[in-house]
Amino acid sequence: MKKAIFPGSFDPITLGHVDIINRGVTLFDEVIVAIGENSSKNYMFSLEERKRFIENTFKDNPKVSVVSYSGLTTDFCKEIGVEFILRGLRNPADFEFEKAIAQTNRHLSTLETVFLLTSAQTSFISSSIVREIIRFDGDYQKLVPNSVRVKNP
Repeated sequence: MKKAIFPGSFDPITLGHVDIINRGVTLFDEVIVAIGENSSKNYMFSLEERKRFIENTFKDNPKVSVVSYSGLTTDFCKEIGVEFILRGLRNPADFEFEKAIAQTNRHLSTLETVFLLTSAQTSFISSSIVREIIRFDGDYQKLVPNSVRVKNP
């Protein structure tokens, strides 16, 4: 059974993430969406909210599971028996950044990283852009799955 981990902070999950996950499940038997915990980051959404957004988005897809983890992704992959990391690429800057991480992971382990190019319709979306739109009360709903909703203060 080929499993891939799709790691990230998903603060929040975007339609770009959804695109990569949906295409990833055509390549792997299971895609594990792994929410990394980084104590030095200030998240807009709690871990529980981020996990709920993703679970609700993929509730009808048994090939997608959601977990959280802390520490090195390579260690977590070894712990759960995953040999592939799935990553999405939006632009050349993403490629350079992700290439360095993939090469480091490959040096530290036997993990293979599989890159998927984002679709043209979602290549401009990032969680940081979505957070900025939310902060200024803009219409973020066109950029995220229906499960992502901000509570009105």
